[in-house]
Amino acid sequence: MKPSAFEYYSPATLDECVGLLVEHEDDEPKLIAGGQSLVPLMNLRMARPEVLIDLNGLPDLAYMREEGDVLAIGAMTRYADIEASSLARRLCPLLASATAEVGYPAIRNRGTVGGAIAHADPVAEWPCVVRTLDAELVATGPAGRRTIPAADFFAGIFTTALQPTEVLTEIRIPLRRGLGAWSFQEFVRKVGDYAVVAVALDLATADGVVSEAKIGFANLADRPVRSPVVEALILGCTITGEPPPPALLEAVSDALRTEQSTDPYRMQLAGVLAGRALTEAFASADGGAR
Repeated sequence: MKPSAFEYYSPATLDECVGLLVEHEDDEPKLIAGGQSLVPLMNLRMARPEVLIDLNGLPDLAYMREEGDVLAIGAMTRYADIEASSLARRLCPLLASATAEVGYPAIRNRGTVGGAIAHADPVAEWPCVVRTLDAELVATGPAGRRTIPAADFFAGIFTTALQPTEVLTEIRIPLRRGLGAWSFQEFVRKVGDYAVVAVALDLATADGVVSEAKIGFANLADRPVRSPVVEALILGCTITGEPPPPALLEAVSDALRTEQSTDPYRMQLAGVLAGRALTEAFASADGGAR
């Protein structure tokens, strides 16, 4: 099928883009970045925007840079650029690892990180990782810029805290300095499929003891979620370069079966993947200094 008719705009500046959103607010305009999610929906006529605003004329939104204790990433940065980036691998290897699991190379070459976050699909890798890492999302609208914590950004399936006249322009990821460990695990039925469940784990360590634990999950709820109960179980554990104690893995699995979702299969799978993530992270010992 072909999409229904729409007006098309290709702004050359961010101000022009915001102006178009304001001008056409009553028409409920759609922004298009990589188009990996929107275009198929339009072709199936499951999405019928009257106005389409293309962000690909805004090259200033594609960047990745270290700003003090933050990794700042422009919303139009392609997955492939993250995957190939030595800066991302050095400063935030969890992010680089999760990016490599996104779809196929063709999808990563075209898809943008901001598009994935703004789309807010609860099965997607990037929303899960930015929620796990306590990222901040920068939105730009007619009133200027505002920063939204990832914990408040995702409001439900395909729903975010963005206002109709705002554009997601930057992702700001706080950097964990020193020693730690990390892992990203997901289960897919075949390569390139959406994850049935995904787990992102990031640990900070001090003297071989877990001093901070962050674990997030994709596809256990209508948005990416953290598990404070599991994080509390991991906190204070000793990392020696050996697999985690069986008692810890059992406790994590038991905790997940009572959390987040009413789907027993996905909760069981979440426990298995969390165990794999912990095993990989604990076995890495220093986890890689940043």
